[in-house]
Amino acid sequence: MELQTLTFIVVGITFSIYIGIAFWARAGTTSEFYVAGGGIHPIANGMATAADWMSAASFISMAGLIAFYGYGGSVFLMGWTGGYVLLAMLLAPYLRKYGKFTVPEFIGDRFYSKVARIVAVICLIVASVTYVIGQMKGIGVAFSRFLEVSYELGLLIGMGIVFIYAVIGGMKGITYTQIAQYCVLIFAYTIPAIFISLNLTGNPIPQLGLGSMLAGTDTYLLDRLDQVVTELGFAEYTTLSRLGTFNTFVYTLSLMIGTAGLPHVIIRFFTVTKVSDARVSAGWALIFITILYTTAPAVAAMARLNLHETISPTNGANLVYDERPDWFKNWEKTGLLKFEDLNGDGRISYTADKATNEMVKVDKDIMVLANPEIARLPNWVIALVAAGGLAAALSTAAGLLLAIASSISHDLLKGVFRPDINEKQELLASRISMAGAIALAGYFGFNPPDFAAGTVALAFGLAASSIFPVLMMGIFSKRINKEGAIAGMVAGLSITLLYVFQHKGIMFVASTSYLGDMKPNWFMGIEPNAFGAVGAVVNFSVAYVVSMMTPEPPEHIQHMVEDIRVPSGASSAHSH
Repeated sequence: MELQTLTFIVVGITFSIYIGIAFWARAGTTSEFYVAGGGIHPIANGMATAADWMSAASFISMAGLIAFYGYGGSVFLMGWTGGYVLLAMLLAPYLRKYGKFTVPEFIGDRFYSKVARIVAVICLIVASVTYVIGQMKGIGVAFSRFLEVSYELGLLIGMGIVFIYAVIGGMKGITYTQIAQYCVLIFAYTIPAIFISLNLTGNPIPQLGLGSMLAGTDTYLLDRLDQVVTELGFAEYTTLSRLGTFNTFVYTLSLMIGTAGLPHVIIRFFTVTKVSDARVSAGWALIFITILYTTAPAVAAMARLNLHETISPTNGANLVYDERPDWFKNWEKTGLLKFEDLNGDGRISYTADKATNEMVKVDKDIMVLANPEIARLPNWVIALVAAGGLAAALSTAAGLLLAIASSISHDLLKGVFRPDINEKQELLASRISMAGAIALAGYFGFNPPDFAAGTVALAFGLAASSIFPVLMMGIFSKRINKEGAIAGMVAGLSITLLYVFQHKGIMFVASTSYLGDMKPNWFMGIEPNAFGAVGAVVNFSVAYVVSMMTPEPPEHIQHMVEDIRVPSGASSAHSH
């Protein structure tokens, strides 16, 4: 069957499943809208969390980043995975034990202040909207290639699908939809990887194929890749690239604590019945995430090798442009792959030397999606990858939009400005907020800001500098008061935004030209995308100093902090 027809069928079936689930599991109460009624099974919640977690950044971008950055791209693997462990161990169980709907609600109660709650909402919206922009780009890229529609139309279709299942279903609909989306995205990611690993190395397990010899040779895959890229003038794949050790450390730390502070993942742990279930679902989510995250380095290396050996082999016989394969023509139509014949010989020269490189654009985001086509896999595998990429982008977009909507309707409207509204009015406000959030996300998708390429890393930086520190201090320190928390959030978010926009002229370079020169005016050589860790240190420091200079929190708040941390039943056991 023709690829486009098959893609329409596969994507159409998955979308029908998502919308069908949304109608079946539509939310009838605010509890169902915000936390799916609080009765989701830990394994199901683990799967939904994994889908919520693994965004277009994980599915589409991460392997592409590693493919071009090589070993240096491991900062994304370490940062995102390590951050999830932090979240699971240090935040999720305690927040679930507290038992409220949203992160700003916890901050407002813990720091006994509506102002703190409002500031937390602002921090949450800034980080979440920034993250949504990246998802919208992923939706547009996947649609524009596989449904052969314009980027704009693809984005509109994606917005419509999210609108239907997120607005109708709320957290309940999103949870069950995300379970389906996880199944789609994990099969879409691993099946092509198995095929390609088998083709290249004879080993069907991609994780082992990465360290294996190429089939029929005595050369290891990574040795061959190093040879290919260095002969074309690129940096060696298996050595740490220009980030430098300190910048790598700060970047990884920023991604870790930013990950742990992402509100759309945190609220997933409010959907289970009890605290122990939050821990169990965190463990299951880590298993489900591991499947994709351990496959990504293999996908990255194999995609980079296939790309170079197809376009610009090192035997000197560069590919004739008029004889370029179909996958090349298909991606050219999207504008994400561009060739310019600089020397007029009609052949494609793909090198690291800007003066002679004729591949003037090879977008990193196409690597995972184009990989099955480059490897000439069956059409049904390519169609499955299209559905997987869309599932990853849609699942995270829905989770983020719910976090934004609930912070507006539950935290601002019900919690601050109109506490007297009833549940039906709050549910209506939630749905209107969700629709508004989708419209805002769509606007940024159509008109991406000039730093759009770095939005995902920037979103983690903003969460790292604003939300993570205040949650940690709220759970583990009785002494931090409302003045300290508010001052810390404002200081952390402000300094991070200031640093990013001060350098926004180099933001695009920072996020897309990994092999570029280090900018001399970066603070201690730390690039803008990695600055969230510094913002977090500022947040912690300011909060501590201000709290020491102002009165202690009330006694009942200090008792509440103790209660959150003490395991259930511990006090009764102690009394015996």
